[in-house]
Order: sequence, then C-alpha cells, then structure tokens
Amino acid sequence: MENKKRPNIILLVIIFFLFTIGVLVLSTASAPYSISRNLPANFLISHQLLYGILPGLILGLVAYFININFIKKHSFLLFVLAYIAMWMVFVPGLSRTEYGATRWLNLGPLGGFQPSEAFKLATIIYASALMAAKKNTKEKFKSIIVLLSAIALVLLCQSNLSTMIIICSFAMTIYFVSGSPIKYIAGICSAAAIAFFCFMILSPYRLERWRTFLNPELDPKDKGYHISQALIAIGSGGVVGSGLGLGEQKFGFVPESISDSIFTIYAAETGFVGSFILILLFASFSYMAFRIAKQTTDNFSKYVAIGIGTWISVQAFINISAMTGLLPLSGTPLPFLTYGSSHIIFEFIACGLLLNISKNIKA
Repeated sequence: MENKKRPNIILLVIIFFLFTIGVLVLSTASAPYSISRNLPANFLISHQLLYGILPGLILGLVAYFININFIKKHSFLLFVLAYIAMWMVFVPGLSRTEYGATRWLNLGPLGGFQPSEAFKLATIIYASALMAAKKNTKEKFKSIIVLLSAIALVLLCQSNLSTMIIICSFAMTIYFVSGSPIKYIAGICSAAAIAFFCFMILSPYRLERWRTFLNPELDPKDKGYHISQALIAIGSGGVVGSGLGLGEQKFGFVPESISDSIFTIYAAETGFVGSFILILLFASFSYMAFRIAKQTTDNFSKYVAIGIGTWISVQAFINISAMTGLLPLSGTPLPFLTYGSSHIIFEFIACGLLLNISKNIKA
C-alpha cells in the first residue's frame, strides 16, 4: 500500500467553515468594540488577520509539509521551550498582566503572547512521543505522573485552572488510548478530583465564581451580570437569529463580546440553527481527528491526532457551556472564533499537523 499524499478533504472543509465563521462573527462583533475605544471600526479584525490568522496559516502550512518524524524527534525540545516560556511570565519586564492575571509575555508593538497556547500543542506532541516510546505499563504510569505534575505546577502558579483542565484532559486521553490499565487511570482521576477540590477551597474568588454560577439571579447587576447578559443574548436569537451584523448585544451589553463571550454574539445573530451548525462543526472536527487516528498505523501520529481532537472539543465545550450556564465562567477562548492571536496561531498549526497525518495514511 502507498501513502495517498493528499489531506482529508472532509476535515479540510470543516476547518474552512470554522475559519470562515470565525472571521465573519469577529468582523461584526469587533466593530462596535473598536469604535467604543476610539479606534477604526476594522481595527481589531485587521489586527486579527495580520497578527493571528496570517501567521497561523503560514505556520499551518509548514506543519502540513514538515516530516512527522522530525517533530517526534524534537518533541522534548519543543516541550521544554514551551515550559520555559510558561515560567517567563513571572519575569518582571517580560510579563504582561490582563484582567488581574499574569499569563502573557509582552512583545512590544506585536502585543501580548500567551505561552499557554503553545504549551497546549507542545504537550500533545511530547505526551504522544512519550507514550509511543514507552512499552511497559509502569513506565508509562511514571512518565504521565511526572508530566502531569510539571503541568500542574506551572499552571497552578499562574492560577490558570481552566487551561490545566484542558491540558490534563487530552494528556489523560492520550495515556488512556496508549493501552494503560483502567485502575491507573481511575487512581489519577481520583487524585486530580481531590486536588481540584482543595484548589477550590483555597481560592476564595473561585468559590465565589461557583456561587455565582449556581445562583446568578441573586446579583444580576454585579457578580451575575455576565452570565445573565450572556443568557439574554443567546435567548434573543430565537430559531434563526436577528441576522449577521444586526444583533444589539455587542453594543456594550455582553462583557468581553469579542473574546470569552463571542459565542453569545454569534448565537444572537444566527439563532438556534447557527449555534447547532457551529456545535456540529466542532463535533465533526473531533470525529474526523479520531477517525484519522484510527486509520494511521503510527502510534505517535495516532496519539497526536487524538490529542488535537480532544483539545478542540474540550475547549469548545467549556466555552459554550460557560456561556449557556452549564459551567462557571472560565475565560477559555472559543477555538477559531475568539479574538486573540496566540490561540488562533497554534490552532492553525494543530490543523496543519492533523492534515499532515491524514495525507500520510496508507490508501
């Protein structure tokens, strides 16, 4: 059998539609946001295109053409570099604080860079190489424990619980599909649940966030304002929405309308139908990633595909669930839609890798 040497067309179409929806909804959501800050109406979408989407497409193409074995060979180096970048946010003069959190590196005129986005992809690559290399069950267990501990340490220092949940979810998924016993997985999950509970107890503002999540109606003008306005925006969309660009919620009603809450703007303007289509696209993306993983015979490629599929699906689930009141607000970006250069660049790189793996499947 020979490699088919062409990407999975269905996956390519799914990525194209997610990308197109992201550009369209950000175009309509960012205009009033820009104007309110005395900027040209097209300032933010132009910035996203120039500093996020364009470099993302270029690097995505590099990821598509690069040799998978080269990535595997340098997986540890990629992880170390990303891990160092995660700690660099604590270096005075290099860090940038936004919304009370220090999770960005200051790149001067280029703006801020969020190393956690690079860390997600680097962890997928390294965890995949690690599990592919280890054959012994106990060695895999020791390796994943060390890896999860290193991940938890830096993300706890950043107080970035949502990113830790996302990264640990795909790291554990890779560990699970590598053939690890259920008892080991159950033990790790039990320890993680206890650690999560302790972390919540020791973080008063996180407890307050959970109280607001459970009872947003108790303080709809202050602590419950964000989720209350998000639900109003989504509900106002009805079946087919008000029409792209015609929604009123982006005019200062919904907080963070171009970032965390962009799904609410999309839902208000496209309604239930548009929201269903978007969720279906995310589900289809993950399904195709898992299908590609099943078709490839290389364990490293298989684990990378599964990791990417889990990453995108879990992150989309957390964002949409937070906006619909199913989970507490978390500040997790919605893949392909949320404004921000860091996440879109590495999502496109991940797509390039996934398409690369798909073209190397033997026909």
